Amino acid sequence: MESRRSPLKSAVPSNIVSPVRRCSRTACGRPAVATLTYVYADSTAVLGPLATYAEPHCYDLCAEHSERLTAPRGWEVVRLTDGSVPARPSGDDLEALANAVREAARPQGRTAEAGARNGRRTADPLEVARRGHLRVLRSPDS
Repeated sequence: MESRRSPLKSAVPSNIVSPVRRCSRTACGRPAVATLTYVYADSTAVLGPLATYAEPHCYDLCAEHSERLTAPRGWEVVRLTDGSVPARPSGDDLEALANAVREAARPQGRTAEAGARNGRRTADPLEVARRGHLRVLRSPDS
């Protein structure tokens, strides 16, 4: 008996067709991460997570092109998030973080008293200058 190979095993592998969807922008070969759809009736460009299937009237964009996306004058860009990507910190988040750092940098009288009670000598350097929440302190050795 003669054994015949199946058509799939005898096929020549091709590098022309890639299983990864690429950015729709001309001359961009990066992998797509988002899908852009235009809603002409509402003058809206909707940018969301990469669609499950490539649609003929949608555009797949890479990370760089999806971040730089702008719409024509009079149009609105709606950016949908899929929830799997952590959101970027907002201005309120950054302000809260800065306030927490300032609070942590303030000298606490209780810790100095506790150190004195335990027999540890704590140096209390003198403040030489101040600019905003930053302080310049004299070295405890001098």
